[in-house]
This record gives sequence, structure tokens and C-alpha cells, in this order.
Amino acid sequence: MKIVDAQVVVTSPGRNFVTLRLTTDDGLTGLGDATLNGRELAVASYLTDHVAPLLTGRDPHRIEDTWQYLYRGAYWRRGPVTMAAIAAVDVALWDIKAKAAGLPLYQLLGGASRERVRAYGHANGRDIPELLDSVRARLAEGYQAVRIQSGIPGLKAVYGVHSTDDDGAPVLHQQARPLVEDWDTDAYLRHTPTVFEAVRAEFGAELPLLHDAHHRLSPVQAARLGKDLEPYRPFWLEDCTPAENQEALRLVRRNTTTPLAIGEVFNTVHDYQTLISEQLIDYVRSAVTHFGGVTPLRKLFDYAAQYQIKSAVHGPEDISPVGMAAALHLDLAVHNFGIQEYSGHTPLTDEVFRHAYTFTDGHLHPGEAPGIGVDLDLDLAAAHPYEAAYLPVNRLQDGTVHDW
Repeated sequence: MKIVDAQVVVTSPGRNFVTLRLTTDDGLTGLGDATLNGRELAVASYLTDHVAPLLTGRDPHRIEDTWQYLYRGAYWRRGPVTMAAIAAVDVALWDIKAKAAGLPLYQLLGGASRERVRAYGHANGRDIPELLDSVRARLAEGYQAVRIQSGIPGLKAVYGVHSTDDDGAPVLHQQARPLVEDWDTDAYLRHTPTVFEAVRAEFGAELPLLHDAHHRLSPVQAARLGKDLEPYRPFWLEDCTPAENQEALRLVRRNTTTPLAIGEVFNTVHDYQTLISEQLIDYVRSAVTHFGGVTPLRKLFDYAAQYQIKSAVHGPEDISPVGMAAALHLDLAVHNFGIQEYSGHTPLTDEVFRHAYTFTDGHLHPGEAPGIGVDLDLDLAAAHPYEAAYLPVNRLQDGTVHDW
């Protein structure tokens, strides 16, 4: 079997996605997600101009060899663009291999370690009453764990919370120029414990509550927040401080027992070495799409398992159904699974990417279709071309970009 075609598809059925579609000489196709939110065209070019020409004629069954070939052969290793491109190839090859075997991917990864995959949803509000309504909505949808994010008094726009313009109309974070959001760390630190207090008072002590600080705190500030949240027993505090400075988590860990989750912006195991070996975190958050695919992420989870650290794959709306499906197969197979982020996609996105995975009673399952279980409607994808879009930028109230 040989690869005879490598097609890069960029489509925007509500938001931008980059997909690699490999075809073999016996007609099998495999899909991989290469979406890098706000930098999609950089990955599309990397794939089209530098990777796709290298794949024609290769044996699709040689997944590990191809991964190393692309990672080591370019000389310039790591980085989000490179690793998203390699991830697309890796997942597409696993898709082909599993289809050739007539099995869902999780069976090739050792079979199921559980019956289904627990997921958490996103609840947010401009104020606490609106947040409580959002939590009720997620519970009505079946979620049994919820991430809570709230607007902050005095701030007009906060990442992770739906923003509105002066007329009350929604302002999407994804737009042609970055939305500039204001920020006040002290106000955030004062407000967040009151948010947890209100949600716990309304929904009780048993509901798992998660919170994302979005890398916006210094290590000392992160330690303070973790300590202040301890009475409300959060499931985790996510991205409490930029963890590129891995040693900074030592200070946080020494000063709070709040569980810590980190890693959605990490691209390789090297970003985690200190965090895992010193047990400074409790959950690893990297996405299949941004970590080089199923092959290296499985290795990361095996490494983390030695230190009783669990998986928690990043799964926002900008991970396409292809990336989500690949994550679910891995979730089902690994023994140290923790929880899966799942915020769903628009109905149009689900039409473009028809998928076998399902969501029921707060849990996901990848389905039993051969491969990863996703089909791409090329005609519908072409009908929704790329639209320039970027994530927001934060500025302090004095007008400077926050350096954290």
C-alpha cells in the first residue's frame, strides 16, 4: 500500500479548520486535524508546500517511522506549526491503518479501558446570575462536570466569557482583528472565590467544578488563587500561570492543594519534563492536534502515568471533529484517563465533518466505525472558505499588553 495523494482542506463552517486528507493506491482515505486557531494558513502552507510532497509513495502503515522522518528530518523541531502539521499526518495514518484492519482506532491502541469517556462542558456568564443559568443549561444537556468562568466587575470583556457590544449584541472572540480585552488581576483574584461560593451554594458540593485562569497570573498570584479556592474543592485550576517556566509551578504546588491542570499550549514532551517528574501538576492538557498526533500523546500519557498524573485532552470548538474523534479513541484506551473537555461544534461543522462519536449523559464514545469514524464532505467544506480570524489580546488598564 502507498500514499498517492495528500490534500489540504481549509474550511470555515462557523470557524476555521485545517484538515489533511490522505489517499492510498487501494482507495483508503485518512483524515488528520491541523487546525491552529488564528494561524491556520501557516499550517496549511507548511503541509501543502513542505510535507505533502514528502508523503507520496510512502507506506501509510509505517506510522512511527513517518513521524520521526517529519520531526527529525526538517532540522527545525517543535513549535505549534510544525507539530500541528505532523499531528495531521499522524492521525490520518492511524485512520488508514484502522480502516485497513476494519476496526475502530481504539482497538489498535490496546482496546477499551472503560465503557465511556467522562466530559466536562463550559458554563459562563457576564455576572454570577447569568453564570448560574449557564450551569443549569449544561446540566440540562447532560453534563456532570462543568467549567465555570465569570465576567469581572469593572471589566468589559473577559476571555472565556461571551462578550457583548454597547447594544447588547454578542461579540465573537474570533474575528478579523484581535479583540482587545481589558484586564485587572486584583479584581479577578477578589472575584473568583465569590464565583465558586455562589455556584457551590446553588448546586452543592458534589458537582465537579473546573476553572481556567488562561495563563494570566504570576506564580505568587496563582498560589494565592489556588489557596483561596481550596474551601470550594475545585476539580482543577487550569493554566494558572504560564508554564513555559516549569520551575514556577514549584511555588504554586508548595502553597495549595488545589489540583492543577496545564499543557494546552504545549507541543512536545520536553515542555512537561519538570512538571511531570516533580509531580507539579495533576492533569496534562495537550491536544492530539497540537502535540504531533496520537503517537506522541500516547507516549506522554504513559510517562505521566508513572507519576499518577492523568490525561485531560484539550477539546475546544477550534479542535475539529477529526481531532476530537482521535482524542476520544485515545481517551477510551489509556488507563490513566482523567476527563475530556467537550464544548461541541455548530450543526454546520457537524455536517461538514460527519462523525461516529456520540455524547450521552455527560459522556462521550468514539463509536465503532473503522478508523477514527469521521468523514469529510469536500463539497460542503469548499462552500465555506477561510475567513480571517484571531483570538483576543489582553491589555492592563494602563494600556500595556500584559506580560505575565
